[in-house]
Amino acid sequence: MANIENRKFIALDIFGKNYLSWVLDVKLHLSAKKLRHTIDKDNAASNEEHATALIFLRHHIDDSLKYEYLTVENPLELWQNLNDMFEHLKAVVLPKALND
Repeated sequence: MANIENRKFIALDIFGKNYLSWVLDVKLHLSAKKLRHTIDKDNAASNEEHATALIFLRHHIDDSLKYEYLTVENPLELWQNLNDMFEHLKAVVLPKALND
């Protein structure tokens, strides 16, 4: 339970139910830490910045997702993998929200 207390926001759910809010939270927190560029294509981040961003991302995803992407050592790659897995939720959630 101590792990939950150290999180800045709710971790990404294994089913991606909170994916849209999680993306916004990650972008805001990485921007505040001056690490947003680590999840942008063609970034020139240092090894230390990559490591810090990767630790942050892994800390804020479900344990099952951590194991699935255990060998990923680049925050951009992890970010893209998660996007590939959950981006379809934008098409499902956004139209419903527009109708409300």
